[in-house]
Amino acid sequence: MRDGYVLDFSNRTFSEFFEDEFGFDIYQEKYELQGESKAKRLRTLIEVEEGAVVASVIQKLWMLRLNDKQKAPVAAEDDLWIQGLITHLQTSGSAPLVQSLVSTARILDFDTVTRDLNRALETSQSDPESAITSACSTLESVCRSVLVELGLELPKKRDISSLFRAVREPLKLSPSRTDMHQDILGDVQKILGGLGTLVEGVGALRTHAGDAHGREKGFVRIDSRTAALAVHSAITAALFLIQTWQKHYPTTSLHKH
Repeated sequence: MRDGYVLDFSNRTFSEFFEDEFGFDIYQEKYELQGESKAKRLRTLIEVEEGAVVASVIQKLWMLRLNDKQKAPVAAEDDLWIQGLITHLQTSGSAPLVQSLVSTARILDFDTVTRDLNRALETSQSDPESAITSACSTLESVCRSVLVELGLELPKKRDISSLFRAVREPLKLSPSRTDMHQDILGDVQKILGGLGTLVEGVGALRTHAGDAHGREKGFVRIDSRTAALAVHSAITAALFLIQTWQKHYPTTSLHKH
């Protein structure tokens, strides 16, 4: 980014890139803290935005650089460094809840969850439909693994709502449970009922707005804020399911399936 330039962008194409890929205006005042050139705007964005957003921007720009046949090929070590930076931003730059799920999945050698989670975080800004699909897959991976490890049959319908209902009883997460102190019983029942609603909502959003079933002509893209809400909702539910598994079955490992 020497002399204020970013790749081969003009002011117009630089603006269009951020509008089309991320849905915001790079020429708004908040990105002028270091100056008004394209490079200084990008440096400011890197400083002021969340890690997941910065990771998405860097990844898109890096792909443009890799595919530019007019420039010299990128050295392998440079590509590895950039990819490592992107992964670091996606995880350590995210909220503690995300870090907790990533750490838990790694401890359990649960790489299916880690892969789906990384994909969801990576695309929540640039490809919200893909992020929603990955968020739902994260939950499905957890539920399927719980059922397999318990020796229980998978439900005939393999959608997330059916999978969650199948694990709810063995993990003692039914909203009808009564084995709690009366002072908190109603509150916990509401939360457990809300957990089911959350899971169903993520699954329904995947069906209606995700990319698992293709996109027809005139498809209306979902807002990235809604995708982020679905991703973080799925993270909350997935982490809770894994932690509940660890509580009730502390001597049994939860492997990927």
